[in-house]
Amino acid sequence: MQTVSDLTMPIPGHIDPVPVPRAPVQRADGRIDLLGLSKDDLRMALETAQLEPKQAKLRAKQLWHWIYNRGATEFSVMTDISKAMQPWLEQRFVISRPEVVEAQVSSDGTRKWLLRSPDAQDYEMVFIPDADRGTLCVSSQVGCTLNCRFCATGTMRLVRNLTPGEIVGQVMLARDALGEWPSQPEGRMLTNIVMMGMGEPLYNFDHVRDALRLVMDGDGLALSKRRITLSTSGIVPMMARAGEEIGVNLAVSLHAVTKEVRDEIVPINRKYGIEELLQACADYPGANNARRITFEYVMLKDKNDSDADAHELVRLLKQYRLPAKVNLIPFNPWPGAPYECSTPERIKSFSSIVFAAGISAPVRTPRGRDIDAACGQLKTASQKTSRAELDRLAEEKMAALG
Repeated sequence: MQTVSDLTMPIPGHIDPVPVPRAPVQRADGRIDLLGLSKDDLRMALETAQLEPKQAKLRAKQLWHWIYNRGATEFSVMTDISKAMQPWLEQRFVISRPEVVEAQVSSDGTRKWLLRSPDAQDYEMVFIPDADRGTLCVSSQVGCTLNCRFCATGTMRLVRNLTPGEIVGQVMLARDALGEWPSQPEGRMLTNIVMMGMGEPLYNFDHVRDALRLVMDGDGLALSKRRITLSTSGIVPMMARAGEEIGVNLAVSLHAVTKEVRDEIVPINRKYGIEELLQACADYPGANNARRITFEYVMLKDKNDSDADAHELVRLLKQYRLPAKVNLIPFNPWPGAPYECSTPERIKSFSSIVFAAGISAPVRTPRGRDIDAACGQLKTASQKTSRAELDRLAEEKMAALG
């Protein structure tokens, strides 16, 4: 069961995140939400409700199957649980889904959902269909504690961490929308998950880990860890733990190859520099040529897109002997953004230099721009912020980084 100590909200300090306790929000009807509980916590919830231990173990196994394999949200559909038992469960428990405030579909098929938590906090998720895969971009926080200057989400205040239930609930909701219950490994539209939505996943490590363990459990959603990618801006102390305790693919928001530029556009670089970050990538458990680390690189006109930058990127990746792939991301403009996108010719030249060095450097096709669902654009429409306010928030965040 989740406790006050579990529901912590890390805030960036001068060295490492500082945990700030936040009590879980209780439902008005007093029922316990089963979504997001581990198998042990599910059994414990039943025992706490005065179910005999042996009975609780059996019912927990049945509930797990119905929740994560069949996508049930009502106890009345659980055919292997007696009709006498179903009202007992209904009185004490609930199987939730995030509240959908708005659902949008882009002209290219990309879907975006604006979701709202029981404590009235908004966050977003995006589904991107492709010919050979379907990728769900999942949020880990309401807002963001960092201030990457090219990212609209980075202009938001961090409100709180999402709980394991709120994180896995995004996957469940997408499966609902796509009609992909019961779980089956073949023929899925939702094949991949990227922790690249709102927030920095490694500043909500415990909840992200617990949610992804639910997603990867073979008895439930059963999504392979090779189909899941966690993206970080470079929270170096947590990267090894991510490899050891979660074991999914790693993506790193690099975006620059010099201290001066990365300090500006990814301010966490002032705390964990490029060399420290790349060494952590070299040490990442499980990274090899079959499971390369993805380096995300947003293309900003006259800022980080020169041929010299491309050559330096190659040098760094080779210096640290990194099994790497570079995703070149055309900058997605947003109101008040201080940068412009590199020209197509400049992006092509940059890509060619990296490819010539034997490192894959595809240019990502922007998706969902017409519904503000493209990379770096996840910022709820309910937050209208002036340029002066954005600058003030940026100064506050940079001051917190020391």
